[in-house]
Amino acid sequence: MFQYHILPICNVDITIVLTYSNTIMQPSQDINKSKMFTRASRRQRVRAWIVLSVLIALFALFGLMATGIIDPERLLDPCGFKQRYGLPCPTCGMTHSVLAFARGGVFESFYIQPAAALMCCIAIIAAFLALLIAVFGLYSRFLDSLFSEMKIRYVIVILIVVIAAGWAVTLARALALAAGS
Repeated sequence: MFQYHILPICNVDITIVLTYSNTIMQPSQDINKSKMFTRASRRQRVRAWIVLSVLIALFALFGLMATGIIDPERLLDPCGFKQRYGLPCPTCGMTHSVLAFARGGVFESFYIQPAAALMCCIAIIAAFLALLIAVFGLYSRFLDSLFSEMKIRYVIVILIVVIAAGWAVTLARALALAAGS
């Protein structure tokens, strides 16, 4: 039995008596078991630093390309598929979409190439999680369950489906433009 004394109000001493029982303690124990974040291990923090460094370098490259300091036309050759067949390839528009995303045109990026915009959103979420792990040492148990159940073949299939869906959108748009002109 626990007793808590509350400060006297108007010279009246009020005593609140709380009894300990398993029915009260059990929910709090369940809450403690399901903590959202735990302390990251050294290995997890090193991996997160590597991921964060790579993503920051990519974001910096895209930012330099978006501001015009680096010209993407000089780095990348024109699309051979588009030159040969007159239709966009599965990755056509990805560079323009990423540059629009880097300039802050998120909706424009989704319009140009939905797959690239989705990958940019995933990269931002990954950078945020890597920052939490690397700098603050917070590791989410959700990541353990996500990575333990994720197979590489599923990731590849999802990536192919996302790129194919983005290609279908850009291809439909190109065919509609060709039919309209």
